Amino acid sequence: MDQILEKLPGFVEKIKEIQEVIISNIVLIGQVPAPTHYEDARIEIFLERLSDAQADYCATADFNIPTGVIRGSSDGFRPPIFVVAHLDTFMNADIDHNYIIQKNTIIGPGILDNSLSLGVLASLPVIFRHLDLKFESDIVLAGVPQSIGKGNLQGIKHLIDTWDGPIRGAVIVEGEQLGRLNYYSEGIIRGEITCNVTATDGWEHRYKPNAILILNKVIDEILSMELPQRPLSRIIIGKINGGFKHGVIAYDARLGFEIQSDSEEMVNRMHDEIKDIVNGIGHENHVSLKLHIISNRVPAKLRYRHPLVKSTVAVMETLGLQPTTDSSESELSIFLARNIPAVTLGVTEGKNVHRDNASMKIKPMFTGIAQIIGVLMAIDSGVCDE
Repeated sequence: MDQILEKLPGFVEKIKEIQEVIISNIVLIGQVPAPTHYEDARIEIFLERLSDAQADYCATADFNIPTGVIRGSSDGFRPPIFVVAHLDTFMNADIDHNYIIQKNTIIGPGILDNSLSLGVLASLPVIFRHLDLKFESDIVLAGVPQSIGKGNLQGIKHLIDTWDGPIRGAVIVEGEQLGRLNYYSEGIIRGEITCNVTATDGWEHRYKPNAILILNKVIDEILSMELPQRPLSRIIIGKINGGFKHGVIAYDARLGFEIQSDSEEMVNRMHDEIKDIVNGIGHENHVSLKLHIISNRVPAKLRYRHPLVKSTVAVMETLGLQPTTDSSESELSIFLARNIPAVTLGVTEGKNVHRDNASMKIKPMFTGIAQIIGVLMAIDSGVCDE
């Protein structure tokens, strides 16, 4: 491991020498809209960039998942190492996706989540050649569709479940934040509660209940739930919207929430309680009140003492990064749930992540890429092989 760490500071300046290639890939991929379930155009450009970078193999797998492979020297005797980034963004296709490149920043919708990461993946074949790096394992570069929101990580689930053979380890790449280190995932249930009063009987028009106020009752009861501190459990009310005019009662409203806990049992228990709250308030107020599950995860984690985690921390500290650890509900949770060692890393610093004017800093990106390479080298040296 010491030999790997010694090389990392020199990698940063070497990677900077080919920044034009990396930035071009980020912009060309990022300017193609890719809302969840509508990623086809971005899949094509991602594969085109991998092909231009001379990956040894480029194709779409089943479920239209684009993958590139950089062949290792072990001729299949070592399982592959995966590097993964999600293709979809939170931005709708009708938003202007033109990117602005400035001296120190790139500005554009979806740049940090997750166009930057895809541009880095598409550049890795060029970066490896520039650094004269060889691996024993094949390196599989995968852009996964249907990941965020209602996509519910379907792309990565399908890719792993249909992969023929074991996987040695994985690095999940997210655009922000440099210094991020995720190696565990809480259990979650993400859901929506919808209220509709237009079909209710027994109410005169002007006395119909207000859908927003009905959801306010739901929120009040959720906030009164008793939650344990151990296992750590919480319910986040993330968004609410409804109505269409200031002077008219809201006939429709929607509430988004997420249950989070270290315990799968606790997640299910809180979900059952919220379901009872919804059914009860709907019945008592004679309105259509329904709970819909959007996505769910089971808790999964590596221990801090796992060699992959310890090696990743060493890589980051060698590059002057202070690791910041938190739960991640990204593709990481799927790898860990299937007993595949994996970590999630951020590439650079930025701001306005989910806004039209999201921006990334260029200079820290080279350190972010060097850390990814350091972790791949650590996995290739055997830290995930016990």
